[in-house]
Amino acid sequence: MNPMNMYMVPNPGIPGCPPGLEYLTQIDQLLIKQKVEIIEALVGFESNNKYEIRNSMGQNVFYAVEENDCLSRQCCGPLRSFVIRVLDNFGQEVITVTRPLKCMSCFFPCCLQELEIQAPPGNTVGYVVQQWHPFIPKFVIKNEHREPVLKLHGPFCGWSCLPDVDFEILTMDEVNKIGKISKQWSGLLREAFTDTDNFGIQFPLDLDVRMKAVMIGACFLIDFMFFETNN
Repeated sequence: MNPMNMYMVPNPGIPGCPPGLEYLTQIDQLLIKQKVEIIEALVGFESNNKYEIRNSMGQNVFYAVEENDCLSRQCCGPLRSFVIRVLDNFGQEVITVTRPLKCMSCFFPCCLQELEIQAPPGNTVGYVVQQWHPFIPKFVIKNEHREPVLKLHGPFCGWSCLPDVDFEILTMDEVNKIGKISKQWSGLLREAFTDTDNFGIQFPLDLDVRMKAVMIGACFLIDFMFFETNN
């Protein structure tokens, strides 16, 4: 990868900020770009997802890799459990996202999706927990003590007639929208023949950096639940 496209400046430690997340205190948006897997596009063989996480200038600030086994990928598809490891540009793991295996159906509220986000690995900073609703994707963003902090609501059945699909980040009273996770149109060929997706995350600059890390995890969950298809 071209070094000019990577943010390589070490960030000094900030009190109260998990090590490795210092850069997130400086930004209010991220672009998450799933890498195209050629073998998956050609023969439909599901491979581990890989993502580049970029700033607004297009520089890579993190790199995310899914860890999974072949059997789970081929048999469970987007329902599969996973561990996604988020690395900085020095190869240090700064965020770990874990999803347990659960069935996924809007008709069975006992089978709700959940993520745990750790930053750094071993230190839980929050959770993404699905709320049951028959038609509207709804999630609660919780802190490390499982206390609700924010809500995340998507469009009807996770679908939109617009090129971009927005999942709104809301305060707990659902009065104020403070950001969004957007699935962005990636072009006809990619949409038709691969399950690679582009996402944008917008959040307040002063949002707790741990919640910013949780939003990265929420983006991965949204990708798997609504946009990861077996084309």
